[in-house]
Amino acid sequence: MTDFKPIIKVLEEAYEIPHLQATRKISALLPYNYYETDKHFPVLYLQDGQNLFNPMSPFGDWAIDQSLAKLAEQGMSDIIVIAIDHGEDERITEYLPYYHPRYGDGKGNFYIQFILEKLIPYINSNYRTLPDFQNTGIGGSSLGGLISLHAGLSNPGVFGKMMIFSPSLWIAKTIFNQTESFQPLQESKIYLYSGGNESAEHLPNAQKLEAIFREKMVENHAIDFHFSINEIGKHAEIYWKHEFPKAVKWLYF
Repeated sequence: MTDFKPIIKVLEEAYEIPHLQATRKISALLPYNYYETDKHFPVLYLQDGQNLFNPMSPFGDWAIDQSLAKLAEQGMSDIIVIAIDHGEDERITEYLPYYHPRYGDGKGNFYIQFILEKLIPYINSNYRTLPDFQNTGIGGSSLGGLISLHAGLSNPGVFGKMMIFSPSLWIAKTIFNQTESFQPLQESKIYLYSGGNESAEHLPNAQKLEAIFREKMVENHAIDFHFSINEIGKHAEIYWKHEFPKAVKWLYF
């Protein structure tokens, strides 16, 4: 399987984010055969980069490098993943899309602006990507899932795929109204996951989100939606790790 492991490139240890007056480590996971071909690839932008392929991460990791290697071994290697590190102490504010009485004004919209205005153009200029809507995805878990959902709903012409794991909907209930008014411009593929053993609110909130999407699918055939539940799933990397390859298969292959 080592032959199929993705090529991990660190774009920069401190990539500048002028929209947040901050810097972040950003990495690209390229297909194992990226340099042996002239193909162009779809892209998935993932949040919480620290927890994606670092086994020393304090909360464990998704081991996406291993999952991508296994998928590649099965002939599903055509994907570039961009991992954006979170802002440590600033994580909640930067992933929060709206005002919250406890956390104040969220900086989520500035963060998304950075992805749209700086990061995506940089990736499309420096790597062989398929830059169109159908081939551009965004995803994450917990608060990273929340901000990814908000990004997808707010930019229906940019992100054709959303990978939303255990989103922290409790902190931003406005997201339900935003989902109700979501009008995809072309077919959007949305993969939602929740564990049955997370906080008391997690699964019911995800089911509420599912109900809105299902209703919208009836009136708008441009939404392709999949909801996955792991009844014993907790709010932890180990469960997102198992869900990741299923979601990638459904969204991209």
